[in-house]
Amino acid sequence: MALAIGSAAPDFELVNQHGEKISLSSFKGKKNVVVLFYPFAFSGICTGELCALRDDLSSFQNDSVELIAISCDPMYANKVFAEQEGYKFQVLSDFWPHGAIAKSYGVFEESRGCATRGTFIVGKDGNLKWQVVNSLGEARNVVAYKEALAAL
Repeated sequence: MALAIGSAAPDFELVNQHGEKISLSSFKGKKNVVVLFYPFAFSGICTGELCALRDDLSSFQNDSVELIAISCDPMYANKVFAEQEGYKFQVLSDFWPHGAIAKSYGVFEESRGCATRGTFIVGKDGNLKWQVVNSLGEARNVVAYKEALAAL
């Protein structure tokens, strides 16, 4: 089920890699948010995608944009993953209830128990501005969501 552009983005409150609760609604009125679902910590494509964001972080996390990466991995796996790769952005755990947030965004892959590669841009108003969903084995085009952010 795809979310409708212009509709309210499903809110969430999840723990980051440090065990801190982070909610989407906490950014409302303050920042646009890139919500990026990825299948598995430590996997090749996921690591490559998140490292590309890390290496160009100012495009995705600055005074007007917050980057949030979400997987169904446990918080402790995300913590080691983020530390090992030097991620300076929020890495959230949608572990329990397993994949509940990924399901609310329509990107949970039941047969694998993980999120697919969904990327959503939520505006400061809390509404969905842009989205793209790639299959598990298909890497994202980082340039596409840089362009979408520039258009806000």
